[in-house]
Amino acid sequence: MSEFALRTALPQYLRVEQEKIQKLAAAQGLDFFPIVFEILTYDQMNEIAAYMGFPNRFPHWRFGMEYERLAKSYEYGLSKIYEMVINNNPSYAYLLEGNSLVDQKLVMAHVCGHVDFFKNNYAFRSTDLDTGGKTTDPASRPKDYDPNRRWIDKMANHGARIRRHVARQGINKVEEFIDHCLSLENLIDPHAPFKGTRATKDPDVEEKATEIPRLRSKDYMESFINPEEYLEQQRQKIEAEKEKEKKFPARPERDVLKFLLDHAPLDRWEHDVLEVVREEAYYFQPQIQTKIMNEGWASYWHSKLMTEKILDASEIIDYADHAAGVLATSRGQLNPYKLGIELFRHIEERWDRGQFGKEWEDCDDLAAKKNWNLRLGLGKKKIFEVRALYNDITFIDEFLTPDFVRDHKMFSYQWSNRNERYEIETREFKAVKEKLLFQLTNGGNPFIYVEDANFENRGELLLRHDHQGLDLRADWAREVLRSLVRIWKRPVNLTTHVEAKPVMMRYDGREHTTRHLRRE
Repeated sequence: MSEFALRTALPQYLRVEQEKIQKLAAAQGLDFFPIVFEILTYDQMNEIAAYMGFPNRFPHWRFGMEYERLAKSYEYGLSKIYEMVINNNPSYAYLLEGNSLVDQKLVMAHVCGHVDFFKNNYAFRSTDLDTGGKTTDPASRPKDYDPNRRWIDKMANHGARIRRHVARQGINKVEEFIDHCLSLENLIDPHAPFKGTRATKDPDVEEKATEIPRLRSKDYMESFINPEEYLEQQRQKIEAEKEKEKKFPARPERDVLKFLLDHAPLDRWEHDVLEVVREEAYYFQPQIQTKIMNEGWASYWHSKLMTEKILDASEIIDYADHAAGVLATSRGQLNPYKLGIELFRHIEERWDRGQFGKEWEDCDDLAAKKNWNLRLGLGKKKIFEVRALYNDITFIDEFLTPDFVRDHKMFSYQWSNRNERYEIETREFKAVKEKLLFQLTNGGNPFIYVEDANFENRGELLLRHDHQGLDLRADWAREVLRSLVRIWKRPVNLTTHVEAKPVMMRYDGREHTTRHLRRE
């Protein structure tokens, strides 16, 4: 056992609590990977947190900067990290030294919920290393499901790869290139791991002669049913489709990093660094897609286990005080713990009372709906199904109801230039739901596609921003173009909209330009 492991091993009294809590969680139906708990001092916790929960990552200044931010926040009493858990098999979780026993129990119960979610939610199937990152049927899995998710080892290997390049190229050169890669790390396709592989044409197979489709007709009616004008029109249509396929890429590519890895003129070490950044971006993607569900599920189970099974009467007040802090809502900020746990409780109650289905939807009697209770008892089964098959977008889209929004006093707000403050915009259900879904879509990142890798036959890269009603930040867009030019090593263009007008932004390695485009 390493010196670090000896210094962070769990004391015996906490091991007893761990075994007890895991047995209680398993009895409730939770199914989790083996969990390894370690206990850390606050500076060790900040160090691990700066590395996103991993003890070993590639060298980069941003990790040191994050450590300083966390350390100062803790010292000034602005924040405190109670737990961290890693999506790994076995999972690793960290407890903070000096916390009360009630806090340690709460964290252990919370971690059991997280690890059950890691193992069973479909989005995390993309992190199974033994599938090569491709899972076309994430809803089904073998009974003895025990995937290879040794991401602690993989992240350490990434660190070793980058350090080898640092030794050869120098820290400044490698860090500067990592800066550019990290500014592009969100330009991936979150759904790529579930799409399988796209069929490609074999260049050695001869192309068949173009066959013009004809409408069925008798011989004597042929010239009337399939006139020359019609056949010429069909031929031109087919030729146009063939020309489209000759475009490079043939169709828009959403995974910009994959396209750059395959086609950018990178040195070997640059290719390796970009590949590391892309792999790690895909590892963290499921956690971005399920933040509300994941935290809500863990909070639901720590609440249920602590209040029903774990705590004695002398610990209830301390637990309630700390749990209230976790679920409190901050000004101008969405609390995923609060929204997630309340939605799971709402779903459980609805399915226990039978408040779903056609009969429920068709009922217009408010009094009848208020007292509706078929005593079906399907709530627990339903929430386990939801935790397996949904992400935040589908979770909110399907289960956020007008009753829930009204009962929890949800609203949308915006900045008022007149009063120079944020004010309630609306409490209307549809508007609140749409705004919440809009914030969650694509993790709040813009949709960017590779349109043409030989734009205007000059070898320039053309990207397209799929405008969703929100303009790009001009300063951020310019920095991203700068990073793309560093990797593509040719000028890069981006089509987007600014104040509802189509424009093209361009960076040629020396200056940024923007020109207006004609409306299509």
